[in-house]
Amino acid sequence: MKLSGASVAVIAALACGAVAFPQAQGRGGRGAGPGPGAPAAGGPRTGKVEKITVHGKSLEGNLEGDSPDRDVLVYLPPSYEGDQNRRFPVVYLLHGYGGREDTFTTRLANLPEGGDRLDGAQGFSSAIYVMPSSYTLHKGSMYSDSVTTGNWEKFIAEDLVAYVDSHYRTLTARLSRGLAGHSMGGYGALKIGMKRPELFGSLYLMSSCCLTAARTPSADAMKAAEAIKTREQAEEAAKAPGFGVSTTLAEAAAWSPNPANPPLFLDLPMKDGKVRPEIVAKWVANAPLEMIDRYADNLRKYYSIGIEVGSKDTLYKSNLELHAALTRLNIRHGFEEYDGDHTNRIKERVDRNMLPFFARYLAAPPNPTNPSPEADLLAPASR
Repeated sequence: MKLSGASVAVIAALACGAVAFPQAQGRGGRGAGPGPGAPAAGGPRTGKVEKITVHGKSLEGNLEGDSPDRDVLVYLPPSYEGDQNRRFPVVYLLHGYGGREDTFTTRLANLPEGGDRLDGAQGFSSAIYVMPSSYTLHKGSMYSDSVTTGNWEKFIAEDLVAYVDSHYRTLTARLSRGLAGHSMGGYGALKIGMKRPELFGSLYLMSSCCLTAARTPSADAMKAAEAIKTREQAEEAAKAPGFGVSTTLAEAAAWSPNPANPPLFLDLPMKDGKVRPEIVAKWVANAPLEMIDRYADNLRKYYSIGIEVGSKDTLYKSNLELHAALTRLNIRHGFEEYDGDHTNRIKERVDRNMLPFFARYLAAPPNPTNPSPEADLLAPASR
């Protein structure tokens, strides 16, 4: 995913709004000029962000008591209102630990701004972006199926996709559907993506966490988690900023749930200072790098896979291991490291890398596989 100097210059110009693209067909099927409701030529092109609630049947009855009704933000590009007959690709974008549905619209990035800008670019597919909140009692679902937190893999892949397809003008073919995420969201996108190639055609993984197996639990972390005995203590712990004891509890709720162990309904990999091999094995089984050989054939079905990580990110090494594993398995993908840490350049990366990636690779009739030279310049190579 290395870009030439000319490509970087074009990307920078686009990010600053300095490149003018004609109103043209592109990959999404525009080309007849502005439709009803579209702004006049030369006027501002502004999309819309809708906040909706999606009921998760897959989350009903979770022992943690989290609501199955989830807040979701849906970004609709300007052309969604401008062309009422057009259907759009969809990207499901998953936030990281401690985040919520607004992670990519206000907290770490400004996705609508970049999406509005790309909507007018020759050769790109404008997409709908769907951003659900997976905030739970312990600040994150880990996007895993669990009797304690609910079946989050199933919620994303089934409940949420079905809702969006039934309420918005979407293209429902797998090649028109993308899955992406940052940190915990990158973990979720990879884990769900490995299992659901019939639903998604492109993956974009940003600084994914939890890729490697933790076979040696941290005694200090486990002792702190073991000290949380009640739901009230867990709620208080979750008020602390950043990571901490809640992270360990979130992982345990997702990967080693135990309906016979109230009130938190989870098992920790250590108890009374002793490692519990049977619980460690459950955590290991949820590490993508432990699963990847088994799902290699599924990953080979993807049209495009992109991976990125900052060179100063604490997750840099594990993302390099993911890159090496995909290379060993002959799974086509792009990998890029950049000068940054875990969060300090996410706004820029979303705007200049992730959005062009999906605008380039998601199929949108009538031209699903032959984008314009402008799109080839701007989108990170992933194939």
